[in-house]
Amino acid sequence: MSYNLLKGKKGIIFGALDENSIAWKTAERVKEEGGEFVLTNAPIALRMGTIKELAEKTGSEVIPADATKIEDLENLVEKSMEILGGKIDFVLHAIGMSVNVRKGNHYTEQNYDFTQKGWDISAVSFHKTMQVLYKKEAMNEWGSIVALSYMAAQRVFPDYNDMADNKAFLESIARSFGYFFGKDHKVRVNTISQSPTPTTAGQGVKGFDGFIAYADKMSPLGNATALECADYTVSLFSDLTKKVTLQNLFHDGGFSNMGVSQEVMESFVKGQEEK
Repeated sequence: MSYNLLKGKKGIIFGALDENSIAWKTAERVKEEGGEFVLTNAPIALRMGTIKELAEKTGSEVIPADATKIEDLENLVEKSMEILGGKIDFVLHAIGMSVNVRKGNHYTEQNYDFTQKGWDISAVSFHKTMQVLYKKEAMNEWGSIVALSYMAAQRVFPDYNDMADNKAFLESIARSFGYFFGKDHKVRVNTISQSPTPTTAGQGVKGFDGFIAYADKMSPLGNATALECADYTVSLFSDLTKKVTLQNLFHDGGFSNMGVSQEVMESFVKGQEEK
């Protein structure tokens, strides 16, 4: 169902790799709500993914950009404003990667060159993106910038590895830069701490299926899906949330406030009895 929440609004969406990604679902929902946007991802991700299908479906243009490179981001912002015919109303940062995870390096045995690369892609790219937008005064007043996070930024999930540190840094950047963006340009900056979601990126984490099953049993409302996250993101892009900023917003079916659920306890007791 569409309410035209984003009619007349224009934005940039990072990270729509394939139809399973939250960014992809968000792009579809933004289009349904009347918004226009430019799609972007790193050149290698564009070759791996199917973003051209999404561009055709939504009538959008794709601009390749390595979000770790300032010159790429400057080109992205300038071209986006040309294509969209004005300043930006919303931005979704939905990119992240751990080379250590991909290479199977344990958290206690990190390759620090890999650590730095993952940190740059997953967190510092968010700062770089906002810095370019801020310096170019590219955002409209009451615009909204959203990045995707995960609860491992606050709590220990051993196999999430250094991505947990990356997400903690991402959330801190959102608060710190969000202060200046709000004070100087009336722009909102928030992160969404989403349920574990079966995206292509998430599948790279060891034991991810277990994460999903455990979180679903722990959450009173069950895990939030990629589409539900897209809906929530749309609400943050809309004028209905004009005074929401500097927040890390848990979109996880209640998981973040749970100690233990009856289902998890029953599974534990059953396992103990079977020993």
